[in-house]
Amino acid sequence: MTGAADPFAVQGGEPTRCGIDSVEIARIERLLRDTPAEHLTRIFSPQELADSGEGPGRGASLAARFAAKEACAKLFPRELALGEIEPADFSVERDAYGAPRIVCSARAQRLLGLQRLRAIAVSLTHDRVSASAVALALPARSEAPLAGRLLYRLLPFRRGVILENLRRVFGPGVPEAEIVRLAQAHYAHLARLAGEFIRFRWLSADRKSALIRVDNVEALARALDRGKGVLVLTGHFGNFEVATIAGLRHFPYMRGRFHFVRRAIRPRWLDALVTRRFRQGGFGVLGKRGSLDAILARLEAGDLVVFPFDQHAAPPDGIAVDFFGQPAGTFKSLAIMALATGAPVVPASSWREPDGSHVLRFEEALPLIECDSVNEEIRRNTRAYNAMIEILVLRHPEQWYWVHRRWKIAERPPRERPERAGGPA
Repeated sequence: MTGAADPFAVQGGEPTRCGIDSVEIARIERLLRDTPAEHLTRIFSPQELADSGEGPGRGASLAARFAAKEACAKLFPRELALGEIEPADFSVERDAYGAPRIVCSARAQRLLGLQRLRAIAVSLTHDRVSASAVALALPARSEAPLAGRLLYRLLPFRRGVILENLRRVFGPGVPEAEIVRLAQAHYAHLARLAGEFIRFRWLSADRKSALIRVDNVEALARALDRGKGVLVLTGHFGNFEVATIAGLRHFPYMRGRFHFVRRAIRPRWLDALVTRRFRQGGFGVLGKRGSLDAILARLEAGDLVVFPFDQHAAPPDGIAVDFFGQPAGTFKSLAIMALATGAPVVPASSWREPDGSHVLRFEEALPLIECDSVNEEIRRNTRAYNAMIEILVLRHPEQWYWVHRRWKIAERPPRERPERAGGPA
């Protein structure tokens, strides 16, 4: 079995590392013979087992896939040694042309995001005795529009905070040039936000509806069917105002059932304008302080309470919980409400597509973590919410709000990286 003619074609940068592995086919044939079928799924995905068939070539086919898993794991030696990744986190599928491609588990996909890798390219081969695989890590390269590059240089609002936050999350493994490009792409995102904020109010209702696509609304419907209301976990992703207000137009029967928990912003006139737009769009607005009774009443009525979760929270409202591997003051009220009411917590995020349209996506409700200690329940659930926010940030990192000082209580500075002069213009 061989890969595509040009399996390592690279767009956006040269491969950053290579993993190679070889395995004897007889070893895999013994594994297949001696291992119960239900245990094989701990090593191979159902798709891999199905693709390998049942004929005499099954051992060779799975041996090549096993070598690919090992080769992929070798791309991340530190994480492999720490048990943060394992070969089973990678599987091989065929694309429409029959070429092999790597499918990553959720934690492997998170690792690719943290190391700014867009994909893993793989080539497989075997002879009568052994199977081999080569895996290459392909870097992601942020595109920095001209507006972002100009703002980065000429109007560097909180540039130091943005760069510090990016370095804190992505660490020394990501080149400084990519960190700067991410910052510039973020400035371009902020510029588009400002333009959309002005333009949106003049658009017709039909145009607003056409701007937005809502994905996986079935997950929200399943959570609503539990009859306990829904807590929507989100953050400052994309243009949330456009995504939510325009998205609600697709579901007019939900008008008046969404309620945003918001912290007042400055200046006051801007806060009043944003609040008025939300209410005109059919959303309720609840303050972050002094609104517990109102939130519980909305949940009891079966409504949805939207809770932005990615801002710093000082005691007594917040507790220190890991966020991208470092302690961050995080609101504990969401976990308290979920534990007290049983209301499901549904993650949601939005992002802007290259054509200027917007996507609002709901994820499956997070399982509630229960244990003997109430404080430990709060801590574990709060960490689970932060972990979900991490996944959503890495999906479109340039469109998260890096301007915010999220790690005010961090016990250590950003991870060390060598000083480098300049950066891309």
